[in-house]
Amino acid sequence: MSPTDSHLPFKLNRLQLPLQICYAMTINKSQGQSLDRVSLYLPRSVFSHGQLYVAISRVTSPSGLKIYIKGPNGRCTNVTKNAVYEEVFYNLPNGLN
Repeated sequence: MSPTDSHLPFKLNRLQLPLQICYAMTINKSQGQSLDRVSLYLPRSVFSHGQLYVAISRVTSPSGLKIYIKGPNGRCTNVTKNAVYEEVFYNLPNGLN
């Protein structure tokens, strides 16, 4: 698109790209929702197994689930780490660990 009536000393061209409207929500916000399609973008390991479980369990069928996991080399992978912070167990009373 180029405006024909312009007082600017240069030609202004505007490129309009086709966009698709989408909706995003956080993993915690998705609790209690049932969705036809769920896409997960995991640029790093998830904080806890519970978050990943909640995100995956929101989809109503396996065909509606897409997961992109970014590996350490920047390429797509099918493995993610379950981040566990063992230091939370260090000061437990005897008998609980």
